Amino acid sequence: MSSGFFNPAIPSEIGAKAKPPWLQSPSAEIWTKFLLAILGLGLAFGAALFSTASGEAGHPWASVILASVALLLAAFVGLVTVPYLARRAAIERLRQTFHYEVTRAGIIYALVTLVIGIAALNTGNNLLYIVVAAMLAAILVSGIFSAVVLRGLELDVRLPAHVFAARAVTGHIALRNGRRFLPSFSIRVVPARKEKKIRKQWKWEPTTFAFPLNRPPQNQWLRMRDWRVRRVELAPALPGIFEGMVYFPYLPPGNELSADLPLRFDRRGIYRESSFGVATRFPFAFLTKIRHVALQREILVYPQIDPPEQMLQILPRVRGEWESFVRGRGSDLYRIREYLPEDSARHVDWKATAKSGALKVREFNREDERRLCIVFDNPPAGLISNEAYERAVNLAASLGWHFSSQNTEVSFVIPGHGRCIEVNDFLAQLAVIQPQGTPATSGSARQGHGTHTDVLRDLSLADTGEYNIVLTARPEHTLPAALRNCSYFVFLESAGVTSSYKNEYGAAATRS
Repeated sequence: MSSGFFNPAIPSEIGAKAKPPWLQSPSAEIWTKFLLAILGLGLAFGAALFSTASGEAGHPWASVILASVALLLAAFVGLVTVPYLARRAAIERLRQTFHYEVTRAGIIYALVTLVIGIAALNTGNNLLYIVVAAMLAAILVSGIFSAVVLRGLELDVRLPAHVFAARAVTGHIALRNGRRFLPSFSIRVVPARKEKKIRKQWKWEPTTFAFPLNRPPQNQWLRMRDWRVRRVELAPALPGIFEGMVYFPYLPPGNELSADLPLRFDRRGIYRESSFGVATRFPFAFLTKIRHVALQREILVYPQIDPPEQMLQILPRVRGEWESFVRGRGSDLYRIREYLPEDSARHVDWKATAKSGALKVREFNREDERRLCIVFDNPPAGLISNEAYERAVNLAASLGWHFSSQNTEVSFVIPGHGRCIEVNDFLAQLAVIQPQGTPATSGSARQGHGTHTDVLRDLSLADTGEYNIVLTARPEHTLPAALRNCSYFVFLESAGVTSSYKNEYGAAATRS
């Protein structure tokens, strides 16, 4: 699409704007080369005629020169113009490729035509021949009209930007008839993908050639780089965006119609369509003719954010500990009040307690900032079940979406992705996240050694002043001690989700 900006001081832009509209069309170059080819062939034909006339008039040199010019012109046209036109014609033919599917009505019609044709051959009745000819002509007319109906159609599929699993959304399909006079009838937009089984293919991979084979590497006589071919299994294709069809009964010439496309995705992840099909059965429904439109669309589905039962249980406890943490972080004394069971012992004012004879605590002004960090400590593969892992991802997404909609400064941390502050970036990371690659089979891995401890260790060393909500599958005794006073832990287990909170004495307690 050309820009609306125009600078009159640039001569090239003046020339581009001064061109007639037909020269700016995509087919202008094709017609130009076609006319040049006709002109070149015409000149070659004229030179050949003059060469013949010169030979008959007794001018052999003129005949040889003109014949050479004719051959050079014909060769130039054949080498330069004809391959280009053939290539463009092949591309256009590929773009307008049709696929056919015989309908039940078409099968019955063909069988009836065959029976009547056999009867006509056996009886020699001219009327039966006329009937068979008319029925065959109807099949031919059906194929021609359906092809005409599908040509000149332009398809556009518009998808929503943010989609959540298990939540219905609406896309839009726009179909435009680019023809000036001919309308289109009974058009259906369908997914053009075909279900493919997981196939295998041969693949070259590097290896080492060694001799003798039965000796250890240090005792082998010969070791050299080699290649081997191995049959590997292809990864399954990504799931498609939609099923079913969108129907347009009538599309006037030069107009565009749009229809809503209801979408619903059961699982998070990436969904993709590489092409769409524009199909019709017009006029007699003998064949379903489909023209494939190369239009790639991809959509990223976020995890489910409907509040699960675990979130409804966890949210009040998180808010209570967070508010207590934020209130205690202030430096200005707000008041001295009676001690409550949820208060920490470090806030007890012993002088006021001695004077009054009852426990008194100091309450500080709460700072304006409400900073929160949600940490999804991605567990290794095999540590928890797939169902528990999906519930954990949905819980992390629900917590992030909930607190980001509040008046809260929220950040998000996932191992291997760093820290982000946009909730959409966090949801996009959760949409494609998988358990860490190596299955946790050893006891050290289950206790959180190695790279699995980096996130919480770095978080404990950094003094960010944030309150953390940590979703982790590590045992409680392996967690950094520095995080216990400023974090709320949600323990992920195969049987469910277990939350950790603080009791009235300041000690960590666990309740499922």
